[in-house]
Amino acid sequence: MLKNKTILITGGTGSFGTTFARYLLDKASPGEVVILSRDEKKQHDMRLAFDDPRLKFVITDIRDRDQVFNAMRGVDLVFHAAALKQVPSCEFFPLEAVKTNVIGTANVLDAAENFGVERVVVLSTDKAVYPINAMGISKAMMEKTMMAKARSTRSGTVFCGVRYGNVMHSRGSVIPLFVKQMAEGKPLTVTHPDMTRFLLPLPQAVELVLFALQHGRSGEVFVRKSPAATVDLVARGCLELFKSRSEVKIIGIREGEKMHETLLTREEMMNSEEFDEYYRVRGEREMDYDDFYTRGHGTAIPEDGYTSANTEQLDLEGVKRLLLSLSEIQAALKERS
Repeated sequence: MLKNKTILITGGTGSFGTTFARYLLDKASPGEVVILSRDEKKQHDMRLAFDDPRLKFVITDIRDRDQVFNAMRGVDLVFHAAALKQVPSCEFFPLEAVKTNVIGTANVLDAAENFGVERVVVLSTDKAVYPINAMGISKAMMEKTMMAKARSTRSGTVFCGVRYGNVMHSRGSVIPLFVKQMAEGKPLTVTHPDMTRFLLPLPQAVELVLFALQHGRSGEVFVRKSPAATVDLVARGCLELFKSRSEVKIIGIREGEKMHETLLTREEMMNSEEFDEYYRVRGEREMDYDDFYTRGHGTAIPEDGYTSANTEQLDLEGVKRLLLSLSEIQAALKERS
């Protein structure tokens, strides 16, 4: 499915994009991997680090509809990871989140449809489920934009999505913040000790995307089952691994944050297919406009969705083992030894 294909990754210089590009080039034998992003410095660094002629770069913003269409010519597969992801930034600039996460996504989907791309996989987040902040709301609308395109398209393009929780040690996540705070001898800032979060290593995020690529039908969303832990346990695990004397400072829940995250709503659970490691939320491509008013599921809604409070809960040793599986943590420990 990937061999000899021209593959476009939007937001390709981010944590997922660079990891996925490395996987493709090392293991999938693509014809060409196109990295679309707006950061020329990150593209330059990536070009030097990879040093692979199959890797191509396009500097543009997905908000620029014409340039997105230009970049889409000849593309076989699209992995859409470009987004505004920082919760505080989106709270202060919600319209910017809409422009990138909703309108930018529409540009990518329209271009893929126009040029007959085989498959598009869009990447979403647990914050899109029962959203309470601008970033989550915009990502929820991104998902709805994908689903609407899947229902309305007359092309053969398959549009599907994935949704996952916190990717461990991704840019802007709490683990690199803890590592930085320990290195500087500062307290580890914890919002609330009982707050839970899904914990997903980046390679498993790649596996989720590949599973969706292989098994996805138009309009479907896939979720990877993930363990969770309290933020306090993650902080304590970091302190023990790094033998740090830093303290833990409780700063309180910030604007737009939840105590527990949700990957599947109660309503989605009744429309889901369960695999060993994944959930598939079935699409509604066969439903037309009138069906939304006249057709129901006839199934009782379960009491709970799939949340970071009711998934597998890691203890301190489990958190430490998961942390030690991260190459970034291994490198940081080696550097400090």
